Amino acid sequence: MTIARPNVGAQIGEFSFPTVAGGDPITVGAPKDRWTMLIVYRGKHCPRCKRYLNKLNDTLDSWTDFMDVVVVSADTKEKSLTDKVEFGWNFDLCYGLSEVQMRSLGLYVSEPLSEAETTGLFAEPGTFAIRPDGSLMLVDISNGPASRPDLEELLDGMKFNIENDRPIRGTA
Repeated sequence: MTIARPNVGAQIGEFSFPTVAGGDPITVGAPKDRWTMLIVYRGKHCPRCKRYLNKLNDTLDSWTDFMDVVVVSADTKEKSLTDKVEFGWNFDLCYGLSEVQMRSLGLYVSEPLSEAETTGLFAEPGTFAIRPDGSLMLVDISNGPASRPDLEELLDGMKFNIENDRPIRGTA
């Protein structure tokens, strides 16, 4: 199967995700007045994801000074809410990422190794910086849990990109 690469510089398209907090779903990719960092994680079964998201939560104020942060997985509401409560995450935590959405984002999709891991298809990690106009500025996707962008470096780079209105790279 061919995986489509995300098209940086183009509109990402609109994706809506329900939140564990309830209320209206969060939509990313629609024009708005702020940048958005969309972080896709593997789900409750992944201890590396929890460590990564704990680091994100520890620096969340620095992130939200510059952009909205949305985190999503294919997990159910119950699994996602359990993690949010257990770890005290303050970011917008969404659930129910569909296979169609995974593939539309160009993510790698995995089957569980066993029912002890999880029971359905899930996305491998991905990070997407979305400009206020809904266009994709930066993409980092992985085919496994061990490869993710360093959050400190990513935030520093995004501050520079936003403050200097840097062009989108990788389009040649």
